Amino acid sequence: MLLTFDVGNSNIVMGVFDGDVLVTNWRMATDHNKSADEIGMLIAQLFSYEGLDMGTVEDVIISSVVPHVMYSLQHMAQKYFDKEAIVIGPGIKTGMNIKYDNPRQVGADRIVNAVAGFKKYGGPLILVDFGTATTFCAVSANCEYLGGAILPGIKISADALYERAAKLTRVELIKPDKVICKNTTQSIQAGIIYGYVGSVDYIVSKMKEELGGGKIRVIATGGLSTLIATESQEIEIVDKFLTLEGLNFIYQLNRLKRQPEVTAKPVLE
Repeated sequence: MLLTFDVGNSNIVMGVFDGDVLVTNWRMATDHNKSADEIGMLIAQLFSYEGLDMGTVEDVIISSVVPHVMYSLQHMAQKYFDKEAIVIGPGIKTGMNIKYDNPRQVGADRIVNAVAGFKKYGGPLILVDFGTATTFCAVSANCEYLGGAILPGIKISADALYERAAKLTRVELIKPDKVICKNTTQSIQAGIIYGYVGSVDYIVSKMKEELGGGKIRVIATGGLSTLIATESQEIEIVDKFLTLEGLNFIYQLNRLKRQPEVTAKPVLE
């Protein structure tokens, strides 16, 4: 089995694959202060709860946009799984041509999403990932990563409103039934959620124009994707586990390099 980690600024999403099948997945808060042992023991408890054997994990692969947690994760992989984790970055085969001014500046999660999106849905397509930041990525019909846009995440936007406006309270991100609301809580919810839907749809429509129009699929992923997709006029599909599946696809491209070389034994006459 393959253990995958999608490390974001707010959450770490883990998945266990048996071949192409996602057996189970978990989400935990990203904590810069957690040691390798703390992470390892938590994973041991999760495996035990699901009735999984940690000894069946054949490899570990990590996509991360948080450098500070990488030492603990890599050390954990070595200590608890006896594996040198694959980390998405330079030198890893993705099968995708990255048309970015500086490919090293592209977030690992954006490339992983693009690989998974193209493999599952073909191209051209637009990928919208609702995380701490909301990222928009365009992929051509020729499997080229063309670039995209980055928007402050919906939770960041809500927190900024609460922190900077003295009389406004922090609200739960629930979609109200209308935009003309009669209390402050629902007014904030309507402004944040419907305003965010408008931002997403406008950016996607502009990207479609720049891609030349025609049939362009729009796929959403990430924790709050369903909340926005239910109102969006542009998002076609919500694929919650796109990043984990992308990690599995990329692992399959790189797995041969992971297999130890077998030295032929001399033939004794």
